[in-house]
Amino acid sequence: MPLFLLVLLCATMLSSCATTDGAVTSEAVSAPAVHDNRARALYLYSRARLATHDGDYPAALNILRDALDLDPRSAFLHSAIAGIKLKIGQVQEALEYNDKAISLDPTFRDPYVMAGAVMASAGKDREAAEYLRKAVELDPDKDDAYLQLAISLTRLFEYEEAVNTLKRLVTLKSDSALGYYYLGRTYSQMKLYRDAVGYFKKTLELRPDFSQAAIDMAASFEALGDYPQAIEVYRGILDDNDNRADVLQRLIQLLIQQHRFQEALEYLNLALESGLGGQETMRKIGLIHLELEQYDDAVKVFSEMLAKDPAAHPIRLYLGMAYEQKGDLDRAFAEFEKIPHGSPAFIEAIGHIAFILREKGKTDQAVELLRGAIAANPAQIELYLNLAALYEAAEKPEAGLAALLEAEKRFAGEPRYHFRLGVLYDKLGRKSESIEQMKKVITLSPKDAQALNFLGYTYAEMGINLDEALQYVRQAVELHPNDGFILDSLGWVYYKLKKYDEAVRYLEEAMSLVDDDSTIAEHLGDAHLARRDFRKALQAYKKALENEPGKKELLEKIRRIKVEHGER
Repeated sequence: MPLFLLVLLCATMLSSCATTDGAVTSEAVSAPAVHDNRARALYLYSRARLATHDGDYPAALNILRDALDLDPRSAFLHSAIAGIKLKIGQVQEALEYNDKAISLDPTFRDPYVMAGAVMASAGKDREAAEYLRKAVELDPDKDDAYLQLAISLTRLFEYEEAVNTLKRLVTLKSDSALGYYYLGRTYSQMKLYRDAVGYFKKTLELRPDFSQAAIDMAASFEALGDYPQAIEVYRGILDDNDNRADVLQRLIQLLIQQHRFQEALEYLNLALESGLGGQETMRKIGLIHLELEQYDDAVKVFSEMLAKDPAAHPIRLYLGMAYEQKGDLDRAFAEFEKIPHGSPAFIEAIGHIAFILREKGKTDQAVELLRGAIAANPAQIELYLNLAALYEAAEKPEAGLAALLEAEKRFAGEPRYHFRLGVLYDKLGRKSESIEQMKKVITLSPKDAQALNFLGYTYAEMGINLDEALQYVRQAVELHPNDGFILDSLGWVYYKLKKYDEAVRYLEEAMSLVDDDSTIAEHLGDAHLARRDFRKALQAYKKALENEPGKKELLEKIRRIKVEHGER
């Protein structure tokens, strides 16, 4: 092939070929004006490209060195050698050639892009950002530097510039799924989750198979507290790929946290069928069966686990609990007794044994058992709590309080200790002391939903501090939005505030979650009555009476509605 044609071919392949000083670089070549050495260098570059395309990097390097001997001031050739050095892992030498390219032609953009990428991969994001900013400055219409620049800026917590950089990218390249994705990521890091969701959605419009964008969108929904939407997104990911163990486990955990146990059970079984589950999956299945009062199923699961590992004492504890809740106290007792002293499950097993003894009418023996366990394990708060609860169940709250106060110095500052003290003070009618203890719990553990609920409900019952009560119970609902008893408290606070429409709303929601609780049904009846909806009030009172037959207050409320308002 004639040399002139080779020069023209290389000019086309390079897209740029000569600087103002005549060196082979990124500017278009006028073939007749090219010196023979530079023309030869250009020809060698074309051969190096072919070798690179074939993966023969050593040959490509040798050819480029020969080209550089012919045109030693070519920034383009220095940059080309740097690129191959980088591919074969000779990073330091690559940077030396790259720096030389920049010094030969500070307006040649490619070395800045390469240096930025290398610095970023080495974790040197501040240096990377400087190189990449220069690349953008030299040619703002090229999109290849924006993404890495934004990523480095995000790592440097320079979020505003990162967002602006990414927005310029998606303006230049409207189909840049990665541009929209990193906008979502950046907004997520800024805790602007609603904006993040919008950009993740745009990413998925462009690339529906971009599962990481879907995962990050679900996480943003979680951060917003929109758990139902997060669950739907995770489900969609699994519909496309049910082998995503990480997504499956996150979905299961989220369903359990939201008390959507039946759905969680379905996905746990899917994990087993897919070979993604082990003993931990089986444990969760058994515990959900317990929660759903499916005691025979729980017994089956835990028995199978123990057949494989008889020394799994926590599983034996669960098996005992399943028998206990099933009403088979003898089998429960036998399982609890098999748990040896020193096992992590031993202390809890002792508590269950004590309550079984009480159920069998052996309260003194149960107390003696717990007292002995306390003497042997004085640092175990669970034993004191169990002893107090045992006295409480035996209608001896004074004795329970005394048992707890014995350990006041040891457990002061422990939220569970103060919570149980608060409950016992309340049972004894010592409201101010009960409130004091619950406030200690909240100080020690601000997200203790039960303490928040207890305190708010107590204020409502007393008819005091109702605005404060509303704040406490709202916090509890945020923590446990599907807890019917907490929703009942919220409805009752609204009732006490005379906001009867809100009261009915939350009390009906509570009833939908817990339909066998007399107090919730009675509260709903009171709220309907306050709104003068006598028919619905009567229905609610009758429902309450089903759960607590013969309660005088309910019978009187029903009688008055029938007599005074003619409802039947």
